[in-house]
Amino acid sequence: MPILDLAALLVCVTAALAFMNARFLKLPASIGVTVGGLIVSLLVLLLASFHLPAADATVILLRGIEFDDFLFQGVLSFLLFAGALGVNTHSLWALRGPVLTFALLSTAISIGVVGAGTFALLNLLGFDIPLVYGLLFGALISPTDPVAVLGMLKQARVPRKIETLVAGESLFNDGVGVVAFAVLAGIAAASGGHGHGPELSALGVLGFFMQEAVGGLLLGGVVGYLGYLALKAVDDFVTEVLLTLGVVLALTAVASHLHVSAPLAAVAAGLLMGSLTDRRPAALSSREKFDSFWHLTDELLNIFLFALLALEIVVVRFSGPSLLAGLLAIGLVLLARTVSVYLPALLLDRRHDFSPYTRRLMIWGGLRGAISVALAFTVPAGPARDLFLVMTYVVVVFSIIVQGLTVGRLAGRAGAALPESEPGGGH
Repeated sequence: MPILDLAALLVCVTAALAFMNARFLKLPASIGVTVGGLIVSLLVLLLASFHLPAADATVILLRGIEFDDFLFQGVLSFLLFAGALGVNTHSLWALRGPVLTFALLSTAISIGVVGAGTFALLNLLGFDIPLVYGLLFGALISPTDPVAVLGMLKQARVPRKIETLVAGESLFNDGVGVVAFAVLAGIAAASGGHGHGPELSALGVLGFFMQEAVGGLLLGGVVGYLGYLALKAVDDFVTEVLLTLGVVLALTAVASHLHVSAPLAAVAAGLLMGSLTDRRPAALSSREKFDSFWHLTDELLNIFLFALLALEIVVVRFSGPSLLAGLLAIGLVLLARTVSVYLPALLLDRRHDFSPYTRRLMIWGGLRGAISVALAFTVPAGPARDLFLVMTYVVVVFSIIVQGLTVGRLAGRAGAALPESEPGGGH
């Protein structure tokens, strides 16, 4: 199908799902289009089981979409850049210790717990999966996706420090999780995927991680600062928007050539440009219009991404054992999230008073989303990829629908129990 026809079809389907949600379901937009997309996907799969030509053609069309390329080669950078622009950098800097601790230590703990648990669980169920592949699943499922949660946190008027902590941790652990996945994928490839053969040295793994992570942050800082200098030199809203769009696209393209992390580069550029323009409001002709543009861009891309995420379920090959593994993985992922939040909180409690609501929001509000699915698509073709796709989809659907629809109540309780004026704001 020509690219124009494909784009028109997907946008129209997404618009129809958003309309049905706004008219009837009245759920948060990202959750509503996910539910609608899942219903459409299940209907297509049902019709395809009867070998109806239209349903078969739809399945073939969706299987031709490279979901991981769509996410990692553009959309993710825009989403992270927009999210970073909206973060209060002063609050984030005040919480830099907890944010980085949770982004690094929590992600590492989660990868270890999920990886070891997945290895034991799958071998108990009869799947011959090496430990490195269990850790690979841990890396792809550990990054959290706070997009659907942040709006609810703001509506519930949660103390700013809780909101900043949840947003900052998730912005950075997206990039850390992607880098960790790349490292583990390299180890799996070096060992032939069977846990045998030559392995990457500890120094080599550390060097790769530093190149991806530190290189991405430096690239984002350089490109973001150049973008800020360009914004200062003009006084035209349209030009300012074009400049920021160019910043995101440029750092994404350059990151792929330099083999550094584009997600972390986007976060660094967004934080730097947001901070500098906050300090010097004259750098933007209209801060309100600028923020509105990026907020709208963020919302539209997220709705489209969640709709495509739901539609791509037709690509997954389900089976009874893989569904059982996915259902068991839900509990494993929640357990890992609990451990990975509580352990760093214990280390940080000496300097930061983490209230029970802070920890609960971080655990239940740690939604999994499109990043996990896209990473699952990049696992080498074979039994492990088919199994991980099913497990990932089961965890992600539970996370978006069940956690996404209930975290607002928890956020409301936190907002009522922890007024903004409380010293420390719950931290």
